[in-house]
Amino acid sequence: MLLDRFRDHLDEMQLPAAPALAAVSGGPDSVALLDLLVRAGVPSRAPLTVVHVDHGIDPSSGRAAELTQRLAAANGLPYECVRLALGAGLSETDARVARYAAIDRVRLARGAALVFLGHHADDQVETVLMRALRGSGPGGLAGIAPRVGPYVRPLLPYRRAELAEYLAGRDLATWTDPANRDPRHLRSWMREVLLPRLESRLPDVRERLLDVARQAARNRRAWNAVLEVLPGLDTASDGAAFSVAASALAGYDSALGAAVLIALGQRAGCTIGDARAARVLRLVRSGRSGASLPLGGGWSAELAFGRLRLVPPAECPDAPMELEPDGVSRWGRWTIATRTDIAPADHARVAMSAWFPAAPLAVRSPRPGDRILPVKGAGHRLVVRCFQEARVPRSRRTSWPVVESNGVVVWVPGVSRSGALIPPVGSEAVRVDVSHD
Repeated sequence: MLLDRFRDHLDEMQLPAAPALAAVSGGPDSVALLDLLVRAGVPSRAPLTVVHVDHGIDPSSGRAAELTQRLAAANGLPYECVRLALGAGLSETDARVARYAAIDRVRLARGAALVFLGHHADDQVETVLMRALRGSGPGGLAGIAPRVGPYVRPLLPYRRAELAEYLAGRDLATWTDPANRDPRHLRSWMREVLLPRLESRLPDVRERLLDVARQAARNRRAWNAVLEVLPGLDTASDGAAFSVAASALAGYDSALGAAVLIALGQRAGCTIGDARAARVLRLVRSGRSGASLPLGGGWSAELAFGRLRLVPPAECPDAPMELEPDGVSRWGRWTIATRTDIAPADHARVAMSAWFPAAPLAVRSPRPGDRILPVKGAGHRLVVRCFQEARVPRSRRTSWPVVESNGVVVWVPGVSRSGALIPPVGSEAVRVDVSHD
């Protein structure tokens, strides 16, 4: 029974019991995913929100939004619809990028740790074939990973026909996007034209392509393990970027260096091919600290404080955000919690917690010329200088929170606490705790 196998598969994935989104397009795959998640008991372990992205490409897409809203309501789940109004003529790639960006905005706003997606085994077949035709290397031929960051794909072991049978048995309505059968789109052409023709000559071609994906995935896992055992490489993550020791990487020959960078990119979620790897190696060997190189999709490679960092796209709110005296807020990829607490006798200059007397507090991005009076310091200092001393790479600073009160910088979490707004020892104060995803 599919439900039993799905439940066992979820257990094997060892996912955290944390708030999650289920991305539901209204198509058969995502509708089956939502129903399986509910029947497997996922909402009983952690909050689950249904999110639907209406691209606004097809005139009938409104019906998909209505369907997904009904499904969410029938299962007693919160629902959020993001309408993009992209219009006709958009490429598959652009539509996908816009969809993921919209989902990620909802994920961050709701503090969700996971996003469930409905990709299945036949999607894997199409992905491997498409990447092979485009000349992808071994990393790309591994196809769709079961989990990348917050994105989880628990349907990958199951075929489209199996999911269709499950839907029929559950008598669940679905909506089919006309674009999924439009041969003008490469993936649709492969699904509707190319694969059926290949199967007429090679009946087991889908299983062969899945074998290619499994072999390439083993290769990818092996290189991921190599990142931990190469002497001196010192692979690490600071919560915002993955990095390795630049000196070790610079000493590798081009083939090994490229393989390490491709594996590091796969771990981080950034696609690095041979050409990009060669450019990154030149950056590393230049030794120019502070230099960076764009890698596409908002990603960049940065050389900072003796390390090569793969930096994801910055996510920084446009406007300052007022902090409530008691509550939890999201600011970009940061979580800011405030509560009433007794003020301590000592206030560390570099810490992720700080206490303040009752006063208006706001969080914002750093600004050029920002200054702070460090606690127990002798005078005001530029915040940028404090970042440098705390060894915060340049790429992270624009999305780092700065706490101010009435226009005065009073705290840069993990970097510098101001001597201003120090509450009396033992008094009732507002405690602010900051953490990064």
